[in-house]
Amino acid sequence: MLACTAFVASHFIMSHPMRDGLVARFGTGGFLGLYSLVAAIFLGLMIWAYMSIPSSAPYWGAGRGIWDSATLVMLVASILYVGSNIRNPALPNPKAAERDIPPPHGVFRITRHPMMWSFALWALVHIMIAPRIDNFILMGSIIFLALVGAHMQDRKKERLLGDAWRQWKSATSFIPFGRGLAAPGWIAFVGGILLWLLATWLHAPLGAPEAGIWSYL
Repeated sequence: MLACTAFVASHFIMSHPMRDGLVARFGTGGFLGLYSLVAAIFLGLMIWAYMSIPSSAPYWGAGRGIWDSATLVMLVASILYVGSNIRNPALPNPKAAERDIPPPHGVFRITRHPMMWSFALWALVHIMIAPRIDNFILMGSIIFLALVGAHMQDRKKERLLGDAWRQWKSATSFIPFGRGLAAPGWIAFVGGILLWLLATWLHAPLGAPEAGIWSYL
């Protein structure tokens, strides 16, 4: 719990109340480097703590139905993640104040925060299939950071970009499919399937239970 709190709190504190002061002192590039270093340290601490404690008993049994549902949710998360790397206006940019934000495209017609939702859905999947107290803490922290962080990102980007971000918000949705059904685009769709196949295949070599279609083979 301490490691997860430190990981989440460091993101929020450095991204918001400390951001302007750190950028003024170290520059945008220096700030991004410091931010990444701190995040990596606390992420490593969180993983070490998670791996060090014994696993508790699950609160429910993850049957075939839960695994199948988790597999589909993970596929959606993979598509959102791949698509989020294609012309994402929320990604760090030293010239953010000068940026022209394009009309919503691909997964951004589904949600303006596809990367954050991909992390949240990934964490949700692991709660579904491994409903233990350690997973509730770890994955719950990731869900909280992703979704609350997305909301706070909207506020920060609106301050940095002004009307450009307000127009982006008015043309997009925070909640996936909040503005109706939309296709992710073929690059995100194909890339998401490939990422999903690779990630689920890696479960077995890493000592985790077989996942995805590999659990049927």
